[in-house]
Amino acid sequence: MKRLDRYIVGKFLGTFGFMLGVFCMVVVVFDLMEHLGRLLDHQAPVWDTALYYLNVCFHFASLLMGFIVFLTIIWFTSRLAQNSEIIAMLAGGMPFKRLFRPYFYAAGLLVVVALVLSHGVVPRANEQKLAFEESFVNTSVHVKDRNLYREVSPGTIVYFRSINYGRGTGYKLQLEQWQGDTLVQRMLAAKATYIPQDSVWRLVNVGIRDYKQGGRQHHRFLSRLDTTLTMRVDDFAERNEVVATMPTPRLRAFIEEVQLKGADTANLELTLHSRTANAAAILVLTLIGVSIAARRLRGGTGLHLFAAVLIGFTYVFASKVISVWAASVGLPPWSPVNEHGLRLLAAWLPNVLFACLGWWLYVRAPK
Repeated sequence: MKRLDRYIVGKFLGTFGFMLGVFCMVVVVFDLMEHLGRLLDHQAPVWDTALYYLNVCFHFASLLMGFIVFLTIIWFTSRLAQNSEIIAMLAGGMPFKRLFRPYFYAAGLLVVVALVLSHGVVPRANEQKLAFEESFVNTSVHVKDRNLYREVSPGTIVYFRSINYGRGTGYKLQLEQWQGDTLVQRMLAAKATYIPQDSVWRLVNVGIRDYKQGGRQHHRFLSRLDTTLTMRVDDFAERNEVVATMPTPRLRAFIEEVQLKGADTANLELTLHSRTANAAAILVLTLIGVSIAARRLRGGTGLHLFAAVLIGFTYVFASKVISVWAASVGLPPWSPVNEHGLRLLAAWLPNVLFACLGWWLYVRAPK
C-alpha cells in the first residue's frame, strides 16, 4: 500500500472502531438500565454480568457491522470531500476508481472478521448470553408458531395447535400411528405436558380410537394418561435464540435433522445463508457509501449522513420483506428453482439489488 492507501485505511478502521465502541456502549447502558432490577434481585455475579455484556457486544457488533461500516464511510469520506482532499486527489490525475482501492482493502478485512464472527464466535457468545438470561434475567418464552406437525418417528405423526415452550405444554394434541398407508390408531388430547423428572408426557382428556381389520373401530376415553413418546418440546418449537447459538456446522446438521422430521426449515435456511450474505453486504455498502460521500455538497456532512441512514434502513427493510416472502411463498410446479434455492436467492437478493444501485451511483459520481 502507498501512503494514500495507508492514510485512508487508517481513517476507515479508526473511525469504524470508534463508532462500533459508541454503539456497543449505548446498547450496554440501555440494556443494563432495563435489567438492573432483575440482576440485583437474582444476585447475578459481577464477573458473569461483565462476561454477559461482552457477549452482548459481540452479538450487536455482528448484527450491526454492515450498517456501522456504512455510517463510517459516509462520515469520514464526507469530511474528506468537504475539506477538498478528494478534489485534490482527482485534480492530481488520480482516476476515480483508484480511490476505491484502500476502501476495499479495509472492507475486505472487515468482511473476513464478519465471517469469523457470524459463523463461529457469535454463536458461542450467544450460547453464554442465553444461559445468563435464563438464569438471572428470566425472559419469558413465547412460541408464535401454530398448527405444528412433526413425524417424531417412522409412522408416528404428531400435531399440536399451539405450544407453550416455557411450560413444556402443547395444546390440542393429535397423534396418529400409521403402518404403511393404513391408519392404526388416532389419539386426541386437550393438552400434553412433558414431565422431565419422570421422562413422560402427561395427556389430559384423552380420546383413543383403534382401527381394526374389516373396518371395525374401538374407542375409549381417559381423563389422564402418562405415556412415553419419542419426542420433545424442542422438536416442535425451536427458539430463535437457540438457533442463534449454533455454529454453522451444527446448524447445517440441525437443518438436516429437522428436514427428516418433515418440518419447515425456511427460517433456518435463511439464517444460515444470511450469515454469509450479511458479511458480503459490507462490500456492497462500501461501493454505495464512497459513491455518495465523495461528492462535495452544499449541505455538507449532515446531508450525507441523512442519505446514509435512509439507504441503510431501506436495505434492512428490503431484507426483512424478502425474508418473510421467501419463508411463506409457495412455488408453482413450473418454477426453475426449488425451495432451498429460493431461500439462498432471498438471502442474497438485497445484496444484488443494492449492488446495482451502487454501480449506478458510481457511474453518476463526479470524477
